[in-house]
Amino acid sequence: MAAPLKVEFHFDFGSPNAYLAELVLPEIEKRTGVEFDYVPVLLGGVYKATGNMSPFDSLRGIKNKPEYNALETQRFLRRHNITKFKPNPFFPVNTLMLMRGAVAAQFEGMFESYFRAAYHHMWVEPKKMDDLQIFREALVSSGVDIDRLVARAQQDDVKNKLIENTSDAVNRGSFGSPTFFVGNEIFFGKDSLRNVEEEIVAQLNAAQRKTA
Repeated sequence: MAAPLKVEFHFDFGSPNAYLAELVLPEIEKRTGVEFDYVPVLLGGVYKATGNMSPFDSLRGIKNKPEYNALETQRFLRRHNITKFKPNPFFPVNTLMLMRGAVAAQFEGMFESYFRAAYHHMWVEPKKMDDLQIFREALVSSGVDIDRLVARAQQDDVKNKLIENTSDAVNRGSFGSPTFFVGNEIFFGKDSLRNVEEEIVAQLNAAQRKTA
């Protein structure tokens, strides 16, 4: 029996484009019947390993490109009817604590509530989420047992898993977030979601032909 198609969403809470892309994933899951695996990576580690940098840095001082980037974001928001998004005034935010928390939440079976709360406090009601007190108060206000997760995040298995996820992503071709893998096929950026969905359908159809 053929293994089910593995589709991955590699994310870091510090990427606004990863936040926006994730809001569209349920639509793709509904149409294709395939669920995405959510893989926390440390974007700073990805950048360091690849020599890349965030658009916040790479677009600085370039005439017209930041304005066009903002225009494309507005088009994406309208296309997908996204109304709950605000730029974070504290950007860029060091996300090490947030991303270790995501891994800890996966280990503890608390991922969904933590994930939604973390994104809410980064890009819906933006806060300085690399401040430990602000981070804790924000997650508590969303009903997350953050003290349990903070304690869990200090354990070596959590730290090592985040390092492993990040290194694996780079070794497979990643250079930023959001990155998607459909099987072994890699796609980057929120604007690649149409291609991601087409690849999912193509691989599903190919698998069906093999078993027919």
